[in-house]
This record gives sequence, C-alpha cells and structure tokens, in this order.
Amino acid sequence: MMSEISEKIKQISIDDENYPKLLKKIPDAPKILYYRGNLIADDQNFAIVGTRHPSPYGQQATLQIAGDIANAGLTIVSGMAPGIDTFAHKICVEKGKRNIAVLGTGLDEKSIYPQQNLPLAKKIIEAGGCLISELPPGTHGSNFTFPRRNRIIAGLSLGVLIVEAKEKSGSLITADYAKKYQKKIFAVPGQIFSTNSMGPNRLIREGAFLVENANNILNELGIKSSVGNSKNFSDLTPQEQLILEALKEGPIYIDKIIEKTKLTTSAAATTLALMEISGKIRDLGGSVYCLN
Repeated sequence: MMSEISEKIKQISIDDENYPKLLKKIPDAPKILYYRGNLIADDQNFAIVGTRHPSPYGQQATLQIAGDIANAGLTIVSGMAPGIDTFAHKICVEKGKRNIAVLGTGLDEKSIYPQQNLPLAKKIIEAGGCLISELPPGTHGSNFTFPRRNRIIAGLSLGVLIVEAKEKSGSLITADYAKKYQKKIFAVPGQIFSTNSMGPNRLIREGAFLVENANNILNELGIKSSVGNSKNFSDLTPQEQLILEALKEGPIYIDKIIEKTKLTTSAAATTLALMEISGKIRDLGGSVYCLN
C-alpha cells in the first residue's frame, strides 16, 4: 500500500506490486520503504560506494565508471555520503541519468545527511531518480542506521563496486551484504601504499572482480554495451594536446601540469579553463585536473 506522508515523501509496503523486485528477494528486506521521487519496481540497478575521503584517482575512477554505466542504461545506487558516493550521484545528475540515493536517515530535509547534499538530493529527484529509506521522517542518523542501510544498497542492486575503502569501512559492510545476497562484487584496485586501497585490494584477493573500466562490469553482468571508448580530440590546439598528454597518467595538480607541459602559468590556466568549459577535462577541486 502506498500513501503520502509529507514533503512528497511516500511509503510503500513490501506486499505492494510496485515494491522494488530485487530488494524484495533479500531475506531482511524492509517491510516498509519511504521514498521521494520516482520508484521503479523492476529497475536494473548497480551500486557504487567508497570512502568519504577519496583520492583524485578514486574520484576520477568513480566519475568515469559511474558515468559509463549510467550511459549503458543501468541505474546507479549509492548512499549520498560525502566522497565516492557523492561523485557517483553527481555524474549521473550531470548526464541527466536516473540514480538512487539510499539514506540512513529520514527523508525530510531536516533529517537528511549530509546537509550539504540537500541540493544534490533535489537534483537526483529532478533527474528522474529517487531517495529511499526504511526510516520514517524525522529520524536522524546513528552508528546503527548507516551500516544497516547498506543492506538496502546491496539488495537493490545487481552488483556492487567498491572504489576506495579502508580495511574497516561502511563500504565493506555493503560488500559483505552483497556476498550474503549472492550479488556480484567488483573492486577498483589501488596502489599498495594507500590505506584507501586496503579494502578493494583485499576484496580482489578474495575473489571480487577487478575493474579497470565500465565494460569489465557490464560484460560480467551480461549486458551488451561498449562504453568508455577513447574520445576524438582531433580539434585540440598544441597547448591542449600538451595538457592532454600530461593528464593521461592520471589526475594531477596544476603546478605539475605546468612543469610537465612547460607552458607559462597564464597559458596553462587559460587553456585549462577552456578545456574544462568544452568538457575535455574536469577540475576535481583544489586545482587538481583529470580527463573527463
């Protein structure tokens, strides 16, 4: 049974035919779901989660993989936490693709965490997606509610990708639920000296699928799609070509770009700004740039 609560928050019973079919299959599915936006019973979802403190490498990996999976027609699911979750949602919103945020709080604006993601929450709904929680409006998050909601992220999804995560993290709780529910687990490998790599690298050792691009995931899920092919940058200026080459090894700070390209500070800044406007590159924040 569906009914409207407040702030366009609706609730749905597990007995309703519009309750998400994948979630209904798990043994501890919520009896009642609260949601805002567009809930689709037979959505084909894929979860992407990770650390709240990602490296530029993790940010770029999330943007590229999440964007390509969304372009392939899957709905991205994440927890709207700061960090990797936020990047996964943001790229979907940028592309106008449906995505789902599963919260460990009530869905009223005063309860949503983090509060700085309220504008993002609204954009998720505007892009045809939805916010989901098993908690009634007015419920604030706790050390219990956030780990518990991770079972919903896993349950909603065909598989789960861990991008960056420390050895003990909420993302690995999601992976544990995915394993329990016999979902496919994927992980982006990281460098061995980073604590953020310990979680995904351990998952890969234990049998998770190693992911270098979205096609690794789509192929394993049996989805016929070829995404993430090299972009045609035939119209690059000489300065843009130098910057493109510098960024092929991964995200780097503007000072390193200047050092690698031998461009003047002014020329580098101007070219970077133009390349960002044209969608060739992206500023990850703090003047760290990556290929888009």
